Amino acid sequence: MNDTHSLSHSKWNCKYHVVFAPKYRRQVFYGQKRYEIGQILRELCQWKGVTLLEEACPEHVHLLLEISPKMSVSGFMGFLKGKSGLMIYEKWGNMKYKYRNRQFWCGGYYVDTVRKNEKKITTYIREQLKEDEMSEQLTLDFEDPFTGTGSDMQVTDRTCAVKRRW
Repeated sequence: MNDTHSLSHSKWNCKYHVVFAPKYRRQVFYGQKRYEIGQILRELCQWKGVTLLEEACPEHVHLLLEISPKMSVSGFMGFLKGKSGLMIYEKWGNMKYKYRNRQFWCGGYYVDTVRKNEKKITTYIREQLKEDEMSEQLTLDFEDPFTGTGSDMQVTDRTCAVKRRW
């Protein structure tokens, strides 16, 4: 399998492992909402011509991205986090009141280049949810402060969304 892509005068294979989280590390990626946020991220990647290879999101998002060298990683992450935040608030209007300044994502992110260890990083992303469950970082119930009842953020599916399953 050839992972090399080409532009008019260059060949490239640029893959990045990117991690970012919602503001205050709130746990919002459960059930149908996790699927729909994944669809938003996948759609934005397609808009920019970025290949999304792997993803997972217990309380934060791990992405394995393939970005062309003509686009900077920081520029793409600014677009992805900014536009996805707007689309999330458009879809779930009451979420914008839980976050100060109506910013859904934390200010920073982690990025690392994927060298020859792509399989190791792919396995790490797939196993991330299992590790979080073992260290009891997942909450089972969330009470909506606006309605006073349990919301749709209850854990219904504890499987990790990987390999184009969002």
